[in-house]
Amino acid sequence: MPSFLTLDSLSAHTPDGRPLFHDLTLSVGTERVGLVGRNGSGKSTLLNLICGAGKPASGSIQLTGTVDILQQDLSPEFTIARALGVADRLAATTRVLAGEGTQEDFAQADWTLEERVEAAFAAVGLPAMPLDRRIGTLSGGERTRIGIARLRLEAPDLLLLDEPTNNLDPSGRAAIAALIADWRGGVLVASHDRHLLENMDRIVELTPIGIRSFGGGWSAFAAAREAERVRAAEESERANAALRAAQRSAQDRREAKARRDKVGRAVAAKRSEPKIVLNARAERAENTVGREGATSDRLIGEAAKRREEAQSQVEIVTPLTIDMPASGLPPGARVLMLDRVQAAVGTRRLGPWSLRIDGSERVALIGRNGAGKSTLLRIAAGLLDPVAGEVFRAEGRIAMLDQHLSILDPQASILDNLRAHHPEMDREAAYAHCARFAFRNRDALRMVGTLSGGERLRAGLAVTLAGAAVPWLLILDEPTNHLDVESLEVLEDALRGFDAALLVVSHDATFLDRIGIERFVPV
Repeated sequence: MPSFLTLDSLSAHTPDGRPLFHDLTLSVGTERVGLVGRNGSGKSTLLNLICGAGKPASGSIQLTGTVDILQQDLSPEFTIARALGVADRLAATTRVLAGEGTQEDFAQADWTLEERVEAAFAAVGLPAMPLDRRIGTLSGGERTRIGIARLRLEAPDLLLLDEPTNNLDPSGRAAIAALIADWRGGVLVASHDRHLLENMDRIVELTPIGIRSFGGGWSAFAAAREAERVRAAEESERANAALRAAQRSAQDRREAKARRDKVGRAVAAKRSEPKIVLNARAERAENTVGREGATSDRLIGEAAKRREEAQSQVEIVTPLTIDMPASGLPPGARVLMLDRVQAAVGTRRLGPWSLRIDGSERVALIGRNGAGKSTLLRIAAGLLDPVAGEVFRAEGRIAMLDQHLSILDPQASILDNLRAHHPEMDREAAYAHCARFAFRNRDALRMVGTLSGGERLRAGLAVTLAGAAVPWLLILDEPTNHLDVESLEVLEDALRGFDAALLVVSHDATFLDRIGIERFVPV
């Protein structure tokens, strides 16, 4: 299999010098490779380095083919032609057809361009549209499809995708999946979308201890990772047992010495042996004790080192946990009812919507991008008044985390954010609550602006669920965006065990399944 990309002993740092990864060696040919790792492990940095945006701290990058990355931050001022990368060729062709072309225009003119653009639009599910239309007039899903269409036009040997399904509705995710499935070259995709990762030929994980590669898609990777966690836990237990055995052995030697010393003192007291014999026996005993003590210290030191190494491996491969508080929601209690509510967004009228949630139901809103799902969540949370319809809420028992986590002040610590929203909590209680969300001791003093996506979500949950009145209904708007897979799984485990009702908007079908969504409501 030809290799389009070869990375040899590659290392990278953040701008402030923090190491991201080191000694990364990898080759990518005609295959689909999923790139995973915790937030901050360097996935986006790696893709940018491959594209030539920056230089590695050490090592080399060799490309034997063309490479391109999906553009997801297109300027709203761009025309569609510019976003597709065809503006210059299109203008040259137009001038030639108008009889105004220069020699350079004739060289750049592309007589099949419009036909190929139409084919690319059809492949990504876009209708024909004027190429001078501004990107700012398109929806988020349409912009992503324009980026996909550009890749289909340019057809690089190696395709790079960085979290390509974020913020996309099911049809947009399907367009990304079709792009990857149809690609004839190589694909390297950094993603937390486990459905997308399921179709990879192999998964490459960036970890604090190096790179790990697993053949197959997400399920194969998850099984191998779980087996590794079991092995790490077993090795940690064996190391603990060895240390305890070494410590018991040393204690046994000390107790044996104490018994010998007692016998020796008794013999000396009787003066039944010459002094020279007693002194020689004492010297031998001291030498023996010295050797035994050194041996004990060495064995204990070796066992302690093995335990430290084993425990560090457990910490690397074992995810954090969130201890969600109990809500005390009575069975069957009505927490929300919306009856034919409507919302005004600019000149648009959205709705009418009706929705009822009783007890600890788990409900997901579904619909295309722009249908009004986030608007409906804001009405449910009491953050937006409807222009028509009736609303019943369990007042004081509904909380919402929006996708931007605006509840958090990035310039304040986790602890200060918590106490700002819950001033009745004393410092000790606030520390204890932070610990329930895996921010223990000094971690609670970290500034929110320095946190990763997963850490910010945990901090947001900590603030939202603090206080005496734990919400009966937790509303989550796209909570999985920008989370690494490990943070996703931590969130899923926490929500699965939460005893309150959930109202969620997410395009991640795996996430919705794992948190136990029972009902899907179209918007």
